[in-house]
Amino acid sequence: MHAFDVLGDPIRRRILELLAAGERSSGDVVDVIADEFGITQPAVSQHLKVLRDNGFATVRPEGARRIYAVDPSGPAVAEDWLAGLRGFWSQRLDALGTELARGRRERRTAPPDTGSRGERE
Repeated sequence: MHAFDVLGDPIRRRILELLAAGERSSGDVVDVIADEFGITQPAVSQHLKVLRDNGFATVRPEGARRIYAVDPSGPAVAEDWLAGLRGFWSQRLDALGTELARGRRERRTAPPDTGSRGERE
């Protein structure tokens, strides 16, 4: 699954927001997500599995609890993909900036318009 397929789901994005604030037990995640989205514990568990399987979350056992955290490798994949687009747009925005500056410079250095507009000779 591509990083943006993972991030395309609002429930998974919300789970990542929760985990970005700090580690959470699966029970804590289920409580928040079930309350906000009205989904069941098994559905939340499936979203956590997708995040784990695609490198967006890590899990570690702590006694009978499972503790989840953000895995930076998943978001890094999305950032790398976006970086390729940034390069594309940066070049075009730089070229646009150059053209805008050229237009301002030409207007400043252009001789004043002394012709009368709208009049016939």
